[in-house]
Amino acid sequence: MLTSPQACAFSTRGALREPPCVGCSGVPLVSPRSLIPVSRSRAPVPVAFAEFWGDIAKEFFWKRQHTGPFLKYNFDVTKGKIFIEWMKGATTNICYNLLDRNVNEKKLGDKVAFYWEGNEPGDSTKITYRELLHRVCQFANVLRSQGVKKGDRVSIYLPMILELVVAMLACARIGALHSVVFAGFSADSLCERILDCGCSLLITADAFYRGDKLVNLKQIADEAIQKCIDKGSSLKKCIVVKHLGREEIAVDGTCSKSPPLKRLCQEVQAPWNPAMDTWWHELMCGASTECEPEWCDAEDELFILYTSGSTGKPKGVLHTVGGYMIFAATSFKYVFDYQPEDVYWCTADIGWITGHSYLTYGPLANGATSVLFEGVPTYPDVGRMWSIVDKYKVTKFYTAPTAIRLLMKYGEEPVKKHSRKSLKVLGTVGEPINPEAWLWYYRVVGEERCPIVDTFWQTETVSPCWWGLGSVGSVCLVFKQPWPGIMRTLYGKHQQFETVYFQKFPGYYVTGDGCRRDKDGYYWITGRIDDMLNVSGHLLSTAEVESALVEHPAVAEAAVVSHPHPLKGECLYCFVTLREGYEFTKSLEDELKKQGIREKIGPIATPDYIQYAPSLPKTRSGKITRRILRKIAKNDQDLGDISTLADPGIITQLFNSRCDTKQ
Repeated sequence: MLTSPQACAFSTRGALREPPCVGCSGVPLVSPRSLIPVSRSRAPVPVAFAEFWGDIAKEFFWKRQHTGPFLKYNFDVTKGKIFIEWMKGATTNICYNLLDRNVNEKKLGDKVAFYWEGNEPGDSTKITYRELLHRVCQFANVLRSQGVKKGDRVSIYLPMILELVVAMLACARIGALHSVVFAGFSADSLCERILDCGCSLLITADAFYRGDKLVNLKQIADEAIQKCIDKGSSLKKCIVVKHLGREEIAVDGTCSKSPPLKRLCQEVQAPWNPAMDTWWHELMCGASTECEPEWCDAEDELFILYTSGSTGKPKGVLHTVGGYMIFAATSFKYVFDYQPEDVYWCTADIGWITGHSYLTYGPLANGATSVLFEGVPTYPDVGRMWSIVDKYKVTKFYTAPTAIRLLMKYGEEPVKKHSRKSLKVLGTVGEPINPEAWLWYYRVVGEERCPIVDTFWQTETVSPCWWGLGSVGSVCLVFKQPWPGIMRTLYGKHQQFETVYFQKFPGYYVTGDGCRRDKDGYYWITGRIDDMLNVSGHLLSTAEVESALVEHPAVAEAAVVSHPHPLKGECLYCFVTLREGYEFTKSLEDELKKQGIREKIGPIATPDYIQYAPSLPKTRSGKITRRILRKIAKNDQDLGDISTLADPGIITQLFNSRCDTKQ
């Protein structure tokens, strides 16, 4: 692998590496120069770069080739409007490339596209590429019958079921934009996203189980719909999947019980508005399995996906057809060394960019077989993930450090009771991984035989752009030149797009992440710029401190935020969650400060405060909400919107047990 010598910093993900040194923190990232080039804004496209992506583009079907420049862009706000155009003028359809070509040209019709594993063990089914093509065509025809046309926006609020993939691809087939909203979000969050992009149709389900928790999704959706109507929304239709106790319409039009559900929920009554609501299966019954795709320009809009903003307001990141297609497909292929016989499992929810790129579009573009999992890692027991690996003979496994740290709490036995012999490559995504979790993943899960793909990317980047296989101070991660999958704008907010990502350093795309480069030229991601602390003039990464804390055998998870200090400017306020069998005592606190931090980082990093946290405030996707922790550390009760938290009740406990910070 080659480092990129002109990069001032980087934000991306994936590749194979040997175990890191014990005690080091961060993730060393490198990238093939051909995948993420670094050249000056408005400069001619490097020959090798153009040839590389030009060759990649030839592997896909284009109804019409591009007639203008292969790439045009401007990253410099001082020279005019920011724009990125890849292969503009070429026409294609991403759904056609993912399904029709795999079935008709590559003869993969009978190959399994997805193994679906439900929340309950035993609830499972599978779908082949041919069956998926037929269902997508049926639903694409349904959408057209509901008045959806090219350029319209469709909100999708579904659990991890096959209909979610079908709905996304059906939108792509007719040129409509899908906006997938994570099924753990609240009615307010759903309403906000529907209003922002002006969706005309919502797709949801009656209900689903997440572990042992019943989520009445239709009821939440109805609350969101009413809020939208009250605010003048143009939303007119809601299509509802009957998921619990389902009757699914088979391709031949007959009704079949699929998948078999062990937990029947007859008590769940979906609220119903005949003027708004229609059952998915009723619309699908009799719909044609043939649907001519809408041929779209390479720069036509494909989907909107909302990501957190620094102000707390979600940003609608917009991606386009051609560039997204070739970058998601190519990065998936090379990051995971995809082989046709692989069974691939990305545990991310499709409501996030990882699920978009590495559960739906990337694997299908390569004709891959994937696992789609509805449940959680700890239900009905903490060995669930490894039982699924064995059941489907998973070869490539991709999960989040949060999940790894969670399972570490329960020890090695739940892992080792399962074979896992099929595993060849492991991956991590979503956040920096601390060395202890990395080593546990490598030694226990992978038995020291599976290389780890450690990836760094954003909603804005589509897929991993740089990846670690395997100082020169901290810098901001920026790019000089676009790659095919980079976001094109924020939906309806191009000025904000320019301000947030391009104004700070004209001529560069600013990721908002920091990194450092070591003497060997490797880049180590240190986390968000706003997660850096300046203690007595020394810049510290909260991720580095968290990593040191979690190396202690008593600590399961840690989160570090800044706190004002009259002398140092800022000091460290730490929250720690302990493993089972440990008690938070003064001696443990002292041990964490002295042995955990002073010895691993240095005296300057010694925390002023360490608070015991029975659990940490997290979103329903498992992301720690550090904004809330900063408020708790400062005893600031003005928390803002907490509707996306998985367990809002933990906040009161944390406020009641906060450290005395009176100076």
